[in-house]
Amino acid sequence: MPKIIENLKEQIIAEAKRQLFENGYSKTTIRSVATACGIGVGTMYNYFQSKDMLISSFMLEDWIACTLQMKKLDTSDALIFIEGIHDYLKVFIDKYSFLFKDKDAASVYSAVFTERHAQLRGVLAGIIMPVCTGEKYDDPDFMAGHIAESLLFWTLEDVPFEKQAGIFRILLN
Repeated sequence: MPKIIENLKEQIIAEAKRQLFENGYSKTTIRSVATACGIGVGTMYNYFQSKDMLISSFMLEDWIACTLQMKKLDTSDALIFIEGIHDYLKVFIDKYSFLFKDKDAASVYSAVFTERHAQLRGVLAGIIMPVCTGEKYDDPDFMAGHIAESLLFWTLEDVPFEKQAGIFRILLN
């Protein structure tokens, strides 16, 4: 009879995170996570199709938590609101920056980068949209997407918000 392990999926995710942050992308494998969890590799595949799906699952959880915080920000001052989005985005980027810079991970994720990038931009644009509506904007969708793309790009490039703020001030006034 197979052994029953309580909260196995959560244990797998926690162990994969630990290994990824301590050992890096290349040294984190399905086998190493399975061994640390005391399960067979086949059992791992019942939960995650690949190492990349496993990593993507907890990155997605963190991204969802990040966007939920962004959505709670006060929109009454557009620039302060955008700065708040930047700050949450920066925390997420800083947490996973080692992965974004890893050559092995980049080669695996490059195939889906364009699609994921567009999704991230779309989510950010949706959050930013409330400060891009009104009489002064003829295309709020474009404005929100433009600000989202700019925030995403320059925050990934580690450009401080203070440097970005001047341009956002021009766009939002």
